Amino acid sequence: MEIDWQAVGSFGILSLAALLCFLGFILSCLSLSGTWSVLAATALVAWQRWPDFPGIPTLIVFLLLCIGVEVLEAMAASWGVQKRGGSRVAGWAALGGGFLGMILGGFIPVPIIGNLIGMILGSFGCAFLVEHARLKKAEHAAHIATGAVLARLAVIFLKLGVTVLMTFVLAIGIALT
Repeated sequence: MEIDWQAVGSFGILSLAALLCFLGFILSCLSLSGTWSVLAATALVAWQRWPDFPGIPTLIVFLLLCIGVEVLEAMAASWGVQKRGGSRVAGWAALGGGFLGMILGGFIPVPIIGNLIGMILGSFGCAFLVEHARLKKAEHAAHIATGAVLARLAVIFLKLGVTVLMTFVLAIGIALT
């Protein structure tokens, strides 16, 4: 009985692509860039199935989606704070506080949720501290810091949605070709 090494290789590559897509989903839940993981999975499948789906057009569209999500994320914290009358410094504080909170939230013994709670508290806390120092009014500083939290949550849902959409397109394309 001979082993079909081509089938074994195809199964291995598709399994690795599925793992990368799952990793992308988890990263997106943590407000990290899971879309890039799905792009890597797509590139791997494109290499294995060349010239069939996914091909260059799919890779280009996915690359543009990844870049678009990153640009929106970079603007979101600042936009959320400034939309509520906050300073640019508070926007940067919200971004840094969210990242630090995400890391420290890993010590909360609830996987993924702990990181999310830490990220939200970090974004709010740092934006609040900066705006409270600037304005000397706790209520207005809290209003501005809430903008940072809402922008953070919107970016998480955007990343999650784009990651799931990219994964769905990849899976359906593989199944149909």
